[in-house]
Amino acid sequence: MKVVVIQGPNLNMLGVREQQIYGPMKLEDIHRQMRLFADENKLEIEFFQSNLEGEIVDRIQECLGDADGIILNAAAYTHTSIAIRDAIAAVQLPVIEVHLSNVYQREEFRQKSLIAPVCAGVIMGFGPFSYHLAMVAMAQILNNIKMLKEQQAQQG
Repeated sequence: MKVVVIQGPNLNMLGVREQQIYGPMKLEDIHRQMRLFADENKLEIEFFQSNLEGEIVDRIQECLGDADGIILNAAAYTHTSIAIRDAIAAVQLPVIEVHLSNVYQREEFRQKSLIAPVCAGVIMGFGPFSYHLAMVAMAQILNNIKMLKEQQAQQG
């Protein structure tokens, strides 16, 4: 089973930008921890980061037929991108929305997610550990889907 982790704008600056909000950990370190979890749980994992909305839409669309689930931190596009929302809805894969900070403790404009209604769930506010929690949740979702398909195959 394959999980694609898609990181949105400015996440390439983790460890440098606003450490009081996002902490000192760099994106590469978060990805290293996610890869360890994936290896331990026999998941294939792939990482993608872009500051460009269209590239994020393209990568979501490329997951159709290539991936089993997506972990997405759309960052600022969470609050503005109908295009990313529509791409998620189109591929019909389980998507987990992730945020390092608790958006409800931040500015009002960050408290509305356009993508949450088309995601399987949202994990936020646990810093880099949010990604670990997303990996645990995705592994559970994918195992449930696999079991349902096996049951359907046996029944019919």
